[in-house]
Amino acid sequence: MLLPTEQVALFHEVLAVLENSGIALAIAGAFALNQHTGISRDTKDLDVFLTSENAVIALKRLTDDGFECEVCDPVWLFKVHRDGFYVDLITGMSNAAIVVEDSWIRRALPGVICGVPTRVLGAEELVASKLFVTRRERFDGADIAHVIYATKGRLDWSRILQLTGEHWEILFWTLVLFRYVYPAQTDYVPRDVWHDLTRRFEQAIARPDPKARFRGSLIDERMFAVDLREWGLDNVMQEYRERRLKGLHPSIASESSS
Repeated sequence: MLLPTEQVALFHEVLAVLENSGIALAIAGAFALNQHTGISRDTKDLDVFLTSENAVIALKRLTDDGFECEVCDPVWLFKVHRDGFYVDLITGMSNAAIVVEDSWIRRALPGVICGVPTRVLGAEELVASKLFVTRRERFDGADIAHVIYATKGRLDWSRILQLTGEHWEILFWTLVLFRYVYPAQTDYVPRDVWHDLTRRFEQAIARPDPKARFRGSLIDERMFAVDLREWGLDNVMQEYRERRLKGLHPSIASESSS
């Protein structure tokens, strides 16, 4: 992965500060995808995953060291930037359906990024981090398919199911996409995973819940805006985000403009 000198310098300096401060983190995004699949991709940012508690510590440490930092969205995103390049500090998904926890960092793998010894997000957590990137302008389903293909499905599927939790249908959708793209590699997803998810889906169809809530906003609140604004359906994403904000450090939660 060839990057401009200024970009590498920013990534190196930020990572060095965080690692020297003992802040638990894992690198995700293009660097993690490269480690697990060999795919190289131009990127303007470095995705650093950490818990919200550690994000507070990281922001203070980086600010004290003279870096320009901002809280873009207290629910999930903080930025360190210079000369048009960015380091994103990420604590979960923008819809608050999936949150970075300590276990994500514990399971990360050793790696060296821009000359700094650090840790890289595990393949299972990388898959989870991409499940809800389903917007019109960006869709990470292909990345998930590439992770499964490149690893030949040698993943901890119980961990992936655990991370997905109540949102198992999103995982099922992604796996159906994988099967469509790579039909000869269907067995890269274990048969018991296919059976489990198919059984759940069949049961959900056979016994639909008339009180089940609309979940389109978790996919993309803009694509499903008409459902919220004109048809009066539930904004589940807003509820997820409000619940998440209540659990954040006051100095971060106060940055919310929601």
